[in-house]
Amino acid sequence: QLQLVESGGGLVQPGGSLRLSCTASGLTLDGYSMGWFRQAPGKEREGVSCISRNGISTKYIDSVKGRFTVSRDNAKNTVYLQMNNLKPEDTAVYFCAARRRSTLVQDMCVDTLYDYWGQGTQVTVSS
Repeated sequence: QLQLVESGGGLVQPGGSLRLSCTASGLTLDGYSMGWFRQAPGKEREGVSCISRNGISTKYIDSVKGRFTVSRDNAKNTVYLQMNNLKPEDTAVYFCAARRRSTLVQDMCVDTLYDYWGQGTQVTVSS
């Protein structure tokens, strides 16, 4: 059973940066595509950024392009989300998730295709 644990969330001022980490246990991550999702109060969960098994393919939601970077270190069984120039609208609980099945690039961040989820970490952007 794959278990995912997120860390790195917190309170940051607008324009600041955070790096989220998602560390896996139970299985090795190199067999899984990974995704970062977020859910703000009163809003639906959305796929923020996703990365393929080998890290070659990535996908970002339009609102974070140029500000967020997803990466993975399979040797450390960890996936990262570097978030720069944070905005108040980035405030949400951020979840990482793992997907075993292959998909088209356009479907990389479809949350219903993911098999395992972490418990989430809160990111609050406020002055």
